[in-house]
Order: sequence, then C-alpha cells, then structure tokens
Amino acid sequence: MTFPHINEILEHISVASEPLTKREIIRVFGIKGDDRRILKQYLRQLEEDGKIVKSEKKTYSVPNSLPLVTIIQITKIDIDGDLFAEPLDWDIETQGPKPRIELISNTPLKEGDRALAKLKKYNDTLYEGSVIRRVDKQRATVMGQVAKTAKGYLLQPANKKAKYDFDIAQNDLNGAKAGDLVLADISTSRSIKRRNAKITEVLGHRDDVNAISLIALHEAGLHEHFLDKVVEAAKGLKVPPLGKREDLRSIPLVTIDGADARDFDDAVFAEKRSEKEGGGFHLIVAIADVAYYVHPGSVIDHEAYKRGNSTYFPDRVVPMLPEALSNDMCSIMPKVDRACMGFHIWINDHGEITKYKVFRGLMRSHARLTYEQVQAAKDGVTDDITDTLMKDVIEPLYEAYEVLDKARQKRGALDLDLPERQILINDKGKMTGVTKRSRLDAHKLIEEFMILANVAAAKALEAKRAPCVYRIHDKPSADKLDAAREFLEAFGLSLAKGGIAKPSQINHILHKASEMEYSQLISQVILRTQSQAVYHPENISHFGLALQRYAHFTSPIRRYADLLIHRSLIRAYNLGEGGLSEEEAVTLTEKAEHISTTERTSAEAERNAVDRFTATWMSERIGAEFTGVINGVTRFGLFITLDENGADGLIPMRSLPDDYYIHDEKQHALIGRKSNRIYRLGARMTVRLKEADGLTGSSLFEVANDQSADIPGISFKTPKTYGSDSRKGRKSRSKFNKKGRKTPGKTKQRSSQKPKKPKK
Repeated sequence: MTFPHINEILEHISVASEPLTKREIIRVFGIKGDDRRILKQYLRQLEEDGKIVKSEKKTYSVPNSLPLVTIIQITKIDIDGDLFAEPLDWDIETQGPKPRIELISNTPLKEGDRALAKLKKYNDTLYEGSVIRRVDKQRATVMGQVAKTAKGYLLQPANKKAKYDFDIAQNDLNGAKAGDLVLADISTSRSIKRRNAKITEVLGHRDDVNAISLIALHEAGLHEHFLDKVVEAAKGLKVPPLGKREDLRSIPLVTIDGADARDFDDAVFAEKRSEKEGGGFHLIVAIADVAYYVHPGSVIDHEAYKRGNSTYFPDRVVPMLPEALSNDMCSIMPKVDRACMGFHIWINDHGEITKYKVFRGLMRSHARLTYEQVQAAKDGVTDDITDTLMKDVIEPLYEAYEVLDKARQKRGALDLDLPERQILINDKGKMTGVTKRSRLDAHKLIEEFMILANVAAAKALEAKRAPCVYRIHDKPSADKLDAAREFLEAFGLSLAKGGIAKPSQINHILHKASEMEYSQLISQVILRTQSQAVYHPENISHFGLALQRYAHFTSPIRRYADLLIHRSLIRAYNLGEGGLSEEEAVTLTEKAEHISTTERTSAEAERNAVDRFTATWMSERIGAEFTGVINGVTRFGLFITLDENGADGLIPMRSLPDDYYIHDEKQHALIGRKSNRIYRLGARMTVRLKEADGLTGSSLFEVANDQSADIPGISFKTPKTYGSDSRKGRKSRSKFNKKGRKTPGKTKQRSSQKPKKPKK
C-alpha cells in the first residue's frame, strides 16, 4: 500500500464518526515501520496549521467537531417522540451554526433537559447520540456582592436563604471590585474547610439604579433582552387585511388598564338587550391576535415558550414577546386597526352564558382608559374622554358587571381580603415609598369580563373536543384544613370536619370574619390552606373561582398558556393560519408542566424584587419604631408585617426578651416558659428596625418593649405551663449571623434529662 497523501489523512479524520487515535489511523492506512514517523510529522503539521486538534486523550479531530462525550440540551421532541439536541457549550460566532444531534435515550427527557451523551458523527452538522446520564440544569453558581475584608475578598450571596459567604482568591476576582454584583462558580476545598468562589461575570455595581431588578433577574434565570434573531423576526410585521375576519371597527370597544400599563391586550364592550331579544346582555371581549404573528415552531415562539410568561418588577417588565409585538403590533392602542380574537357572549339576567361565538376579527379601540378614570366617571366625575362614552359604553359595562358580580357571589367564589403592596418608583428608578394597591369596581369589572371569556374559551374547546390547557385549582387538603381549624375556632369560626366540598363554605367564614379587627389575618390563614393553581390538559375544575371549566384565554401577550388556547380555537373552528400543531397537541401535558413552572419562577422573582426594593428603602430608617402584625410564627422567630407600608421582616429568636420559648404549632404562638409571655399569629406589637439589607431583601427587627403580643378577647387552648423537656422549645439566644441567616449546627435545647456520656 502506498503512503497516503496528507489531504487523505485530513479527510479521513474529518469524516470519522468519533475522534481517532494515531494507532487507529495507522491501522486504517496500513502504515508500517519507519513510515509511522512520516505520519507523526503529517499530524503535527496539520495540528500547527489548525486543520486538526489533538485532545488530552491524544485523539485527533477537526476543529469545531464535538468530542466523543459531551453535554447536550434537548431542543425538540417531534410528533413521533424522537429527541433532537444541541451541544451545550458552543460559540456560534467562532464555531458557526450549532450541529444537530439525533438522540437515542432510555432515560425520560423533556425539552430543555440536559444530559451527558456519547456521540457519533455523520457529517459536520449532524451527529447521533446516546444518553449516558441526565445532568443538572445549572452548574454550581451563585450570585452576590463582592466585599473586601481585612483578610481578603468575600462573596456575599444575594439569596437570603444562603447560609455562608464565600472566599475569593485575588486571582479569581476577574476584574471585580468591592461593591460589584457578580456571578461566580463555587467549590469546596478538600484540604481546608472553606468555601471558595471564582468570579465569572461582573453584572454591575450595588449602587446602580438597576441593581435590584438585576439581582432578581439573574437569581431567577430570566433574561431581559432577546437574541438578535428573535428581535429581527419581529420586525416588519403588519396588520392583516380584513379578508374573512369579522369587522369590529365600528363597535366602541375600549381598553381599561392601569395608568402605568404599556401593553393593552384586551378590549371590552357591553349592550343591554331588550325583552324582545330575550333580555340580559350582549358582551364582546376582544383579545390581541398573537397567534397571527407567532406561529408554532418559529424563533419567536421558541423564545416565548422558554420564558412562559412575562415577569413584572416594580421598575420594569421582562416580556414574553419582543417589544415590536408586545408594545406595538399586539397592543390594542386607540384609534388604530389591530388583529384580534375574542368572543361574543350572551348572558341572561342571572349572569349565565346562554350563547357564545368565537371570532377572529379586525378592531379599532375607541379609547384607552384607566381604572381610576373609569371609576371616577361612574362616580360622577367625567373628563373630556369619558363624558362622551358614559351612556353607550361605561354605563352598560357597569350594568353587566353588577349582574356578573351577583352571579359570582351566588356560586360562592372565594373572596379573600388580601391587600397588595405597590412599590412607588420615581423617574430615576429609585423607590420613593410603599402603598397598598387600591381595588376599585373598575378593576373587578374587567376581572369579571375576563373570567367570562376564559369560561367561554373552555366551553368552546370542549364543544369541539379539541385540546385544552385548563387552569385548574384543587380543593384544600384535609391536612391543611385541620391545621387551620383549631386556630379559627378561637375566633368563634368553625371549619367543617371531613373536608371542604365548596368554596362557599369558606366564604361563610370569611363573611363572618369581615366585621372583625383581624379579618386580614383570617384571610391569610385561609389562604395558606389553599392548593396552588396550575395548568393541565385534564380538567378537575377551579375551586377558588367555583367554576367547572376554566382556561386562560385573555392575555396571550404575557402568558404562553393563552397562546395555546388561541391556537387550539383557531384549529377547532377553522379560523385561518396559526392553529395548534400536531406536535403541540401530543405534548400538551409537558407544555402545561413547563408553563406552570415558569409561572412559579416569575412569581418568586417578583416577590423577591419587592422585598429588595422595600429593604433598600427601609435601610435609611434604622432604629425607627413601627407598629405591625405578626404574620408568621416559626421555631426560629417571628415574621412581622408593618402597618405603615406592608414591609415584612424577621424578629430572630435571639432578639426576643430573654426566656426559653416553646413553639406551639397548633396555636401559632411562641410561649415563654418562665414568663408565660406569648407572641401569637395576628397579634399587634411595636418593633424597632435593626437592619435592612437590600442585597438579600431581608429586614431584621427587635421587640421595642417587653410586653406580650397576644390577641385580646380571644381564648386559645394554650396550656398554662410547658414541661422543660419539650422538643419544640428553643432558647431565645439561638445563633444567627448578622444577616439573620441561621448559622451551621444544631440549636441547643434545654432538657431535664442528663446528657449521655460519649462512647469511649
């Protein structure tokens, strides 16, 4: 056999299904004796020219080819259940388009999962892979703030649940300075019991106005900005022609939103029907036709699904769709044509749906109204816009709302008294205060119209036996109800034993409690008994709304669940292009699980951002005294909600007046063994602010006096004394670090029993 040309060797390495060793190349070409030295020279030359690369295991492959074993991420599951993936670590700018991997797996995987896989190469862009094992989605990373101490640099985690700070070596700072917000890889040294961090990215400085939202974004794994290809795909979109769409442009549909809203995805109209027409009302709920612009499988759709929903922070929105859609083509702005989907709904005088019709149309909003503006008009204070709309638009809307509200009360939907905090932000992005968000009849009006449309959507899909992602809410579990029952009995309120069948049973308690001073406390206790609402293709009804069928339809700009409902309606009722694909139909359970997860992620990120804004604002009032209510009782301390601004914080056990405290779970109380001092859920007390940390969003308080914090006039079944051997007792001097995080190790307990001698 003649000695191969250097290009033949390069071609063989290029087309090989996996990296080759020198021995394998020798065997393929039959190279013998001294010719092996020539091969070695050729391989070195190809390596120096950058045409091949040599791995640590002394195998050869062409640049940009994947290693034999690599971490991949599932990108698609087709209608046949075949898996497709991409390499996790791949730089498109330097390595070109990502190769596609057709995957063989005995491990259950879903879209977005990561796995370690063994690969075989077919060509430069196609590989076959077999899964070795599934891997965690995130590497061991932490986000926090760099701090400088006398001993060196530390990373202080932004997560309030973190127990430790991390050491940063000087050569691992990666340009970070004290006060910078950073991402870091973490590791634990085996030689010494220390935890180390290596800075991988500097996000900004602690004093930046964007810092708080920046922390919340990265902590939740959210991305504010879209990839260039997504932004590009959203450019140049236009409003569709009328065609077969229903023309709604002459109907005085209006949008009613918050004063600070930037996107408007729903419009409403109502007209009262005469007795000849059967009485009741004809309602129209028109929703932005997002499905016309975002088709299944498109780059915009892929990104929208990954995000799952928009996330709302006090100073910004992380949208599900790029701005060209969410703030323009899919935003129902006044006086311009917009594509829409929606329902004509006819209700009787009892608020019951008698008929409905789904449509795909073209509309023109007659006015952009705010809740406060509409409510003022209803109360007799009109302006130039509402004055002309009162008779034909606003008054019929309120008349229909009154009917729907009575129907809501009749069916017994839950009515919890839980005011929401609103963070006030100035033009510079700085928090200026906290207030309780108002809840007007105008808010409730829009809510009832949206609920009605959501019910109609579920009905319409069931009528066609079409796929549906329901919004389901299970009834409370017996265990949670049992935990609340004894506490509520102290207020003269009784929960039926054996479970709750209807929300009206809970509403009966809430109605009685509404006249009490502690109505919000009781609402909070009831809320804690509730299951979490989720998305699912199997319907078990919605307990909280007391509805047999319910699906989210009214906000496809900000919720992917609604977009799926739009697509299913389009396909079921032959409304044109953009309908639900077969692949979506067969993976609906997986998609419902994914968007339920993204919803929880966003909700947690929003809460954490509010906590951080509040703590940052409170940090300027250290030492001030506040009145508040105990909203949580745990074995490590008390959680307080302040009356003034709704801010939350912790009184660690160590900050309570010196005693040995028993945690009585049934009575939601801490009781001092020596003094019988009681700190009970719902009781009022005066506290002093000791610390407020905007980085973690945590605030620490201490008791401003030594008085008990009990509920006067309420008789609880609390024992007069507690034995010293109680397992639930805790010393008030439990160890917490200065951030309120519990330090490692077990909290000491007192016991009447002598400690056992250690074994020799």
